[in-house]
Amino acid sequence: MFRPKYPEAPTPSIVHVPTAVPAAQHGHAPACSCQHAHAPAPTRPAGALSGINAGTVGAVVTVGIVLTALLAAVAVTAVSVTVAAVVMRSLLASQRRR
Repeated sequence: MFRPKYPEAPTPSIVHVPTAVPAAQHGHAPACSCQHAHAPAPTRPAGALSGINAGTVGAVVTVGIVLTALLAAVAVTAVSVTVAAVVMRSLLASQRRR
């Protein structure tokens, strides 16, 4: 399911055009029938990352940077709200003591 599907390499079509045989050589068998098997296309290892290009890597890095920036913004906001709450509590407590 998670293995990439590679496109099949197109096999070149070799057209064999028979040459004219002189009349004196009709009794001889041809030296080669020219039906050689084509070598299979080289396969890649199963773990190769062939579907990932520079655009995909750039998009993943950009999304990672944006999410990290959002997380940092939420953390800074939480710390500033906490500091503001502590200061307000301190001011209200000092008002009650007077």
